[in-house]
Amino acid sequence: MELSGIGRRAFSALAGTTVLGLALGGSGSGAALPPAGASGPVPTGPPPGPPAADGRRHRVALDRHSLLVDGRRLALWSGEMHPFRLPSPSLWRDVLQKMRAYGHNAVSIRLAWNQHSPAPGAYDFTGVRDLDLFLRTAAECHLYVVVHPGPFIGADVDAGGLPGWLAATGARPGTTEPAHLRHADEWLRRVNAVVARHQFTRGTGTVLLYRADAPDRAGLTHLHERVRADGIDVPLLHAGTTLAWDRAERTRDAAEARRAHLADLARGSTLHNVHTAFGGTSWGWLPAPTAPSPTYDPSAALDEARRPTPELAPLHQLGHLLRHVPDFTRLDEAAEVRAADTRLRVRHLANPDTGAHAYVLRNDSATAVTSTVPMDGTDVEVTVPARDAKLLATGLRLGEGRRLAHATVQPMLSLSVGGVDVAAFVGRAGEMAHLVIDCPSEPWPTRLDEEAAWAYDHGKLHVTVRLKEDRLTRLRVRGADSDRTLLLLLADDAASLRLWPYETPSGRVLVRGPELLREAVLDGDTIRLTGDTVGERELEVWAPRGITRLTWNGRAVQGSLGRARSLMAVWPLPGVPEVPLPELDGWRRRAENPESAPDYGDSGWTVADRRTSHSTTPVPAGRPVLFADDYGHHYGDVWYRARLTGAAGLESVSLSYATGARGLLLAWLDGEPLGGHRPAGGDDGTGTWTATAGLDLPAGLRATRRARADGGDSAVLAVLVRRTQHAQDDPGAARGLVSADFEGAAPEVRWRIRGSVAPDPVRGPLNHGGLYGERHGWHLPGHDDGDWEPVSRADLPRADPRQGVTWYRTTFRLDVPPEVDASVGLVVEGAPAGDHRVQVFLNGWNMGEHAPGRTGAAHTFVLPNGILRTRAAANTLALAVLSDGESASGPGAVRLVPLGRAAGGVPVEPVPSPGRRRG
Repeated sequence: MELSGIGRRAFSALAGTTVLGLALGGSGSGAALPPAGASGPVPTGPPPGPPAADGRRHRVALDRHSLLVDGRRLALWSGEMHPFRLPSPSLWRDVLQKMRAYGHNAVSIRLAWNQHSPAPGAYDFTGVRDLDLFLRTAAECHLYVVVHPGPFIGADVDAGGLPGWLAATGARPGTTEPAHLRHADEWLRRVNAVVARHQFTRGTGTVLLYRADAPDRAGLTHLHERVRADGIDVPLLHAGTTLAWDRAERTRDAAEARRAHLADLARGSTLHNVHTAFGGTSWGWLPAPTAPSPTYDPSAALDEARRPTPELAPLHQLGHLLRHVPDFTRLDEAAEVRAADTRLRVRHLANPDTGAHAYVLRNDSATAVTSTVPMDGTDVEVTVPARDAKLLATGLRLGEGRRLAHATVQPMLSLSVGGVDVAAFVGRAGEMAHLVIDCPSEPWPTRLDEEAAWAYDHGKLHVTVRLKEDRLTRLRVRGADSDRTLLLLLADDAASLRLWPYETPSGRVLVRGPELLREAVLDGDTIRLTGDTVGERELEVWAPRGITRLTWNGRAVQGSLGRARSLMAVWPLPGVPEVPLPELDGWRRRAENPESAPDYGDSGWTVADRRTSHSTTPVPAGRPVLFADDYGHHYGDVWYRARLTGAAGLESVSLSYATGARGLLLAWLDGEPLGGHRPAGGDDGTGTWTATAGLDLPAGLRATRRARADGGDSAVLAVLVRRTQHAQDDPGAARGLVSADFEGAAPEVRWRIRGSVAPDPVRGPLNHGGLYGERHGWHLPGHDDGDWEPVSRADLPRADPRQGVTWYRTTFRLDVPPEVDASVGLVVEGAPAGDHRVQVFLNGWNMGEHAPGRTGAAHTFVLPNGILRTRAAANTLALAVLSDGESASGPGAVRLVPLGRAAGGVPVEPVPSPGRRRG
């Protein structure tokens, strides 16, 4: 499980208390909420409008119910994404627009210190690390931002986001010791200088909240003083804040997501965070041992390829409910309500201002439960599917003069558009939805779709609709003590995902039909819509009065006024064409690891002769320090070479080593392979794996050594360690070799070590390690591989076994039309069993490692547009294969696959991908 921060247990001890008076209230603007002279709590009312960098100062505070923005209640529905997991700044806009469209009004971001700092005192906020650009983009997408800069962020990131170099400084993370604070404060000063320029309180951005994590009171006090001194005046979120920051753990499907987030709402929470809204890629050496796969969160609402997943529907529905129905910004616990069937647990809440009531029904049993639940003085029969939940309501205002008595389906939104009041309700496909609306006088319903039926009885309008798969049912209601038309919309999950409310300066808009609505702009009598389609889709628009014309993605759309008081496109919006992908051929191959040869020149390598270490791993008594971090090698593979004197009679070598998940060790003596080793159980889990590789000298090698003139007195031992990730719970634990022992001889040993060269100035410090090919630019575009061996695509899975590293390179071109957003993946499959690793580089960017272990499981690497050139430009694909001598030295079958496509998208700028540096 992911840790939320160092000292999580310490945090829990502080929960529910006001730590040193540092509660969340007060934005630093000097104004209290409600305004001076007002009495009593802030009443329920319309929420604040969409945020923007509008140049005006804003007041932010809270009470026990919700955030208060400029005197209005705000239910925060934040979605978490990590900008560093999408190394294509253009696509940040795509994800942020999707998050807003799917109901979020805020994005919660974590900032990984190790992404920005390759060495003490060195910081980089450019390119894929451009925090200023991200915050500007979030403001342009009208999303609040919750910033979490750590220093420790968890998030299944190497060392929890702490830089690798910190382990070699003597700093103790999570403490207030000067050695740690000196570095942590410098990191926060650099981050806060950017964040301060984008604070919503100042009107220069939309940063609304700042998460301040510390393990104890002293740390929290210091952190509070630090961020305030750096000019951060937005409220701070921490363990003692008045309002709880509810962040559900990862969920596996839509039902579990619904249960988790409705449970938060049932506690009266109005500060929600969806984990994770966008999963993204743990590219390079970014992932922690807790989640070593390149795919960070496959169950995220938006997956690694930026596609919606089945978990999205309940989040979309609940987000728009909190955004468009203000009753849910202030909920108190109400009188206990019990279902007739006790398998249904009911939580009853009420808004004291509006009289609306909410009922959260939860079914943890393995079967669907149908039961009566008392609501609005009536026993209402409700069905809750197995291991699912429902949110029902009574007393909600449905536009002017009408009120919901009760319903068996969840409200999604209630808004006024032009002269129409629109109320949408959602449920599962196949469900019989039943709505009851208070109507003292008999109304005039009009069926707009055949599924709707109704009856009027004793002052109540009863509406029933059988929800069909991906089908919206509309019912128009007029009269009944109101001059305004009420439009009821009933949808299943799939149909709800094509309902798009949007707020413009001139009024609200509701769009139905396309797969995504990115933006709506009112321009005179025209509404200009921007969005995505996959298949052919209807387009229906409810807009303010006077709107008579439509455009979609810049093109005029012929429309006419529909019976639902909407503007309907006469012809469907077009879908997206297929995107052909090339076969990957023209491969070239070259074996490396010259470091294993006895005569390899290692005079430029670092001598490993230290006797003390800052690592939390003890140094073996009487042995030199071999830990990679102590010699400045923090990521990727590390080579060791030992020159042995007095090695005659040597029979075996025992190598103790420590790695993160999926570690690997390969060893050679005098250039001859001794074999490979990996820690038992080191494919997943948490922390650090230690192991000892006992490697016997082959009989042939022993004979060769005895026949030498010196009788084998001297020898060269070469060891390659795939050290993998630093642990989150103990980032100072050693990585690499720990010690070496010898049987049959007691040689004198002199060690040298070599890891990665200087960090890539564009791709960052986590992009490459210490393989020979990486040090010499074999992974980069433009490397001259003309003298490499040609190899056919069919031969990739059948390459001969060898111990060591073999590289494969090819180039390919895509020609995706500019109006199409295509997501492309690279599948690596059919890899041999055994200790086999494939490192994937696209245009020099390290997309991650395929480590099939003993299963041969395939993996799909998402290739982000921007790094992937999609407009008739060449792409360089390089694969570095580590094999143990028993498995083939080829990567297996490798092919491009389509992961999704849409007509629309956002403009994508190529991500700089420099080739091999000359000189």
